[in-house]
Amino acid sequence: MAWIYLVIAGVLEVVWAFSMKQSAGFTRLVPSIVTFVFMTASFVLLSISMRTLPLGTAYTVWTGIGAVGAFAVGIFVLGEAASPMRVVAAALIVIGLVLMKLSSS
Repeated sequence: MAWIYLVIAGVLEVVWAFSMKQSAGFTRLVPSIVTFVFMTASFVLLSISMRTLPLGTAYTVWTGIGAVGAFAVGIFVLGEAASPMRVVAAALIVIGLVLMKLSSS
């Protein structure tokens, strides 16, 4: 169950990162509220997952999901550049996440 909470927390991290971008420096009310609500939920689920998962594993996977997810949202939603080097960097993060999961089994 801890892994499920951790993955959901990582996805929520992507949501709050995107809504933070949409808040324009917290000058827009609705995206600002979405940011804080999803940030809180993400932190709560991360902390629940840390009850059984090692700190290093949980935090690394959480930030990795957030990083790769935000990268994907940036490309597919915001039209950011998908240069070969950025794609390779994201792939390396995913490989690291898989290795982290395998090492904690």
